[in-house]
Amino acid sequence: MVVGLHRKAYIKVDLDVIRQNIKYELTRMEKNQELFAVVKANAYGHGLVPVAKAAKQAGATGFCVAVIDEGVALREAGLTETILVLGVTPSEDAPYLAEYELSTAVGDLEYLQQVYPLLKQSGQKLRVHLALDTGMGRIGFRDQASLLEALNFLQEHTKQFEFEGIFTHFSTADAKDTTYYEQQLARFEELMEVVEKRPRYVHVANSAAAVWHKDCGGNVVRFGITMYGLNPSGTELVLPNEFQPALSFESELVAVKRLAPGDGVGYGKTYTAKEHEWLGTVPVGYADGWLRRMQGYHVLVGGELCEIVGRVCMDQFMVKLPHEFPLKTKVTLLSSEKDAPQSLQNAAAYADTITYEILCGLSERVPRYYQN
Repeated sequence: MVVGLHRKAYIKVDLDVIRQNIKYELTRMEKNQELFAVVKANAYGHGLVPVAKAAKQAGATGFCVAVIDEGVALREAGLTETILVLGVTPSEDAPYLAEYELSTAVGDLEYLQQVYPLLKQSGQKLRVHLALDTGMGRIGFRDQASLLEALNFLQEHTKQFEFEGIFTHFSTADAKDTTYYEQQLARFEELMEVVEKRPRYVHVANSAAAVWHKDCGGNVVRFGITMYGLNPSGTELVLPNEFQPALSFESELVAVKRLAPGDGVGYGKTYTAKEHEWLGTVPVGYADGWLRRMQGYHVLVGGELCEIVGRVCMDQFMVKLPHEFPLKTKVTLLSSEKDAPQSLQNAAAYADTITYEILCGLSERVPRYYQN
């Protein structure tokens, strides 16, 4: 996608805040634990390579991505640490994974059987992390028998496979009710009974488990949303104040006009002026990730809260102004201040979603500028 450099709409990312979030988490971890920075989905909208490099500077010893191409981008940026692809990878791409020394999640024996001849033919070795499905329902081994078959297969073919890691993922570690979390932890421990020799990496803690469940163990923390200063539970559990958001989204007024009573605004005329009113236009829309359902939300215009009126368009939205503002007045859509009215958490709550979706939806058309 083309980056929109010639309009005043931009995302600012404070890399030092991300580094400080990581450093604080490192102080909370056990001495034998490592931190893998989760930088999938363009580092949750913050920027894959800049965030990964900042994370390395702060002490991250590995990275988690979702697709092969993200891992390749990190390698081509000069990062040599462990890079784990958490998603299912096509079996035919195993030699490509091995070429870039990427680790891959494996959740069934069939995958190992399919890639074995490809690796044998190419003379390559693939780094494998076995996924255990303890209740998430996505990928992974669900019983001891199938896991043991995979372990035996890896043991028989050490020239083609490096058994580098084993992991699971908790689905309710961010909830007050810990019942299901405890069931998953017990299930993980049960499955691990057949793993006679543990691999280098055993990882179970996502951000939520790392923050609220010190009993989950493992020697790696997969540090995701909290690395960006956001609460994985939304508002259900309290996140330590030391974690701070790093991203803000800003623009400006490009048009200001006065409406007469009865004038309509936007597609479908979903807003009608009741009196003489001032209206401002902001050059951001749902093509930039500013969701159509943000109609009615308030953004900060020149220091004053202003309601979005009319439907959010593809490339623009309109705000009701309390008085006339000059053109180019600053508009804050998302603030990096945790308690600001325009915080990511407030935006997500208004849109009836989570901060992850807001962040991942921010289009690459919006340029990112970095503060070190």
